Amino acid sequence: MSEEKSSCNHKEHDKNSYCVSIVPIFNHLEAAELKEIASTARSVSHPRGQMIYRPGEPSEGIYIVHKGSMRIFRESSGGKEQLVRILGPGEFSGELALFNESVHDAYAEALEPLEICMISRESLQAFLLKYPQIALKMLAEFSSRLATSEEQAARIAMETVETRIAMYLAGQVEAWKNARIKLPMRRKDLASHLGTTPETISRKLADFEAAGWIRQTGQRDIEVIDLEALLLV
Repeated sequence: MSEEKSSCNHKEHDKNSYCVSIVPIFNHLEAAELKEIASTARSVSHPRGQMIYRPGEPSEGIYIVHKGSMRIFRESSGGKEQLVRILGPGEFSGELALFNESVHDAYAEALEPLEICMISRESLQAFLLKYPQIALKMLAEFSSRLATSEEQAARIAMETVETRIAMYLAGQVEAWKNARIKLPMRRKDLASHLGTTPETISRKLADFEAAGWIRQTGQRDIEVIDLEALLLV
């Protein structure tokens, strides 16, 4: 093996090791165990806007985000998109493939230049048997996703659009630990996430800005000026 090829393989292994180590279902493992899992991962890069998978395509394993972000969404018979979730570094999709040979029921699209590492169903099933604590971590992740979905459904049913948008912005301030935030998704995805329309999102943000609560510095860049006012909406 040439030095150049050896160096390339070493870099890819380092990338996979980091990718695996930041996933909550793996990051509790020992270094040697992480190295073993990383050795089975395959790195793939996607440009912004490229589809990673589509409904009906075989689900081969889990897709772990290393860099960038991807969105999972479904499409109705009328062509309307419904956002399922946005995935960032350390988050994963395709977990249903662990339990049976299934096909994808949603779309996955790169929101920006994306690097993922993939672990096949067969490899992950073997690791679940070898390291049972991974299964417990996965159950915790599934429970967290279910709780988030139920909370989101309750908010859409019980709270006004203004409140949902205000609470989302407040949540982003907490996540960023900064009053200057960058929305992690496009406005049409945010509208789907909050159960409204892109036009309503734009109108309500303009209202918040006119009230002096926020300042919009770009399509996705916002400075929250009066967090207390947002929390009272």
